Amino acid sequence: MAATAPAVLHLSLVVGGELRDAAGERLGRVDDLIVRLGDDDYPPVSGVVATVAGRQVFVAAEQIVELGRGFVLLEADQLDLQHFRRRPHEVLLKKDVLDRQLINVDGARLVRANEIELARLEGWYRVVGVDVSLRGLVRRVMPRAFAGRVEAGGFLDWASVEPFTGHVPTVRLRVPHPKLAKLHPAQVADLVEAASHSEGEEIMAAVASDPEREADVFEELEDSHALEFVEERGDDEIALLLGRMESDDAADLVLQLPAERREDVIALLSPVQARRLRTLLGYDPATAGGLMSPDFVCVYADATREEALERVERSALPAEQLSWVYGMNTHRRLRGGIALADLFRTPEGERLWDVLTPVQTVRADADLEEVARLMTDFDLTVVPVVDEEERLLGIVTVDDVLELVLPEGWRRRFGVLGGD
Repeated sequence: MAATAPAVLHLSLVVGGELRDAAGERLGRVDDLIVRLGDDDYPPVSGVVATVAGRQVFVAAEQIVELGRGFVLLEADQLDLQHFRRRPHEVLLKKDVLDRQLINVDGARLVRANEIELARLEGWYRVVGVDVSLRGLVRRVMPRAFAGRVEAGGFLDWASVEPFTGHVPTVRLRVPHPKLAKLHPAQVADLVEAASHSEGEEIMAAVASDPEREADVFEELEDSHALEFVEERGDDEIALLLGRMESDDAADLVLQLPAERREDVIALLSPVQARRLRTLLGYDPATAGGLMSPDFVCVYADATREEALERVERSALPAEQLSWVYGMNTHRRLRGGIALADLFRTPEGERLWDVLTPVQTVRADADLEEVARLMTDFDLTVVPVVDEEERLLGIVTVDDVLELVLPEGWRRRFGVLGGD
């Protein structure tokens, strides 16, 4: 026999109702329900905040027999009328969560909690979901006698959402949190850009405990937002962040800093990192030189297949910068390239001279339109940037071009902000 789904109880139909003793007599008014955020996917209600005889008091969950529409029933006839005081990690569902934004992790978007859904699970009442639809809001503004006629429809599973808690005096967003860890850095960046500043700070704090992931998120942020979350940091903190970022993205962030801070920050980097940044900062950001990354794999053209693959294996570069391996002569002039997939298929012992193919290149002063046209005409995902002597300076990847070609804020067209 199939298990019966538990009945869903709307928070708005409990809060504002009567606090009743074991005999059903009214003791006071229910002001809010308390949960403690922790590892539970569905946090249990740990108590009730109620007004009794003009005093706001706490009623522990152990004293509660039933939560119902318009009432909370207690097992005792008397209450301890001590003032309610928050304890660590306590969240008030009405005050702290209802009508506020939350992170829908599964959908990688921000939503508004128009209603909070409760159900009795594993012996106690728990938060099971949040209604982000207009229906949930309509139910709340209707008179209580009619509100129950607005049926509950689909709602977001609470296990898939994360509330903002920076405004709660005894709680902060858990750092790190496995729900946010599921998101791609670009999705985290989208959420930060869609959120208010304080909410964005919470999200950035949630990823800051993983420095590499934090750097990945900064690489995805639009320039103005990246500056927003870095400008209050000290020079040494910014330098540590830049050292973990890809060189081209780090250069973009340095350009957002006030001019008087740039050299002080760069001076704190390693000599190699500082040299790369200074080189990139010498180019117009909208040219191939400003777009390029100085990180790539280039070996002498007389290297064998095995030597080239060993160089790839030793590299810590991201996949898009390893999609091609380039070959140069003894004067360090570019002689061609080979796709990594083709390199794997090359017979053992083969020299790169014999398998390199000519590649389309651009000069460092080529503008964005020229780079984009070349990528489009030749169906390229990577374009090498060379100097007058045909020496390889860097590579421009398609994502670098798309960031400038696509309109600002384009990612939020895909539903980062609210809705069903």
